Amino acid sequence: MQPPDNPRNLWHALASLWPSYLAYVMTFMLIGQIWANHHVMFDHIRHVDRAGLLLNTLLLMDIAFLPFAASVLANALRDGHDQRTAVVFHGLAFTLAALLFNALWAHARHRRRLLANTITPEGAATIARRFQLALAWLATGTILGAIVPALGLALIGAFVIYYWFPIPGEIGRAA
Repeated sequence: MQPPDNPRNLWHALASLWPSYLAYVMTFMLIGQIWANHHVMFDHIRHVDRAGLLLNTLLLMDIAFLPFAASVLANALRDGHDQRTAVVFHGLAFTLAALLFNALWAHARHRRRLLANTITPEGAATIARRFQLALAWLATGTILGAIVPALGLALIGAFVIYYWFPIPGEIGRAA
């Protein structure tokens, strides 16, 4: 996000940057959510193997890409051009993060070989369902954004809010 260049009316120039603020807040809150869910996930992972490290690195690579996707979205919303493409591009970056979360959790859960004893099988399944719902929700928002950009963004925004609420079973019990 760049500040206005020598505006005559700074308030108007700052207000016209609303798409940047929107893209920033959505993206930052998703990154924070990923950070929080990553902590929850790794509270339950006892060991990590090379495949898990690779999946985690790919997740980090996607997260590092999100500010660029947010910038593309903000520019399209501000300019009013190619909003469908920008919403889909932004949504795909979010969806990829959800896909990688699912892959990493599925890898860790496989035969419980990487999980700690701090989580029950039911708790692990609950977290898996939550990650699967995230993937479906974000993919739906992305697809909807290709048709009606504002609705796609609204659905993705609702996702960001909803996923800050905790779920039963995600907090581990003492070993």
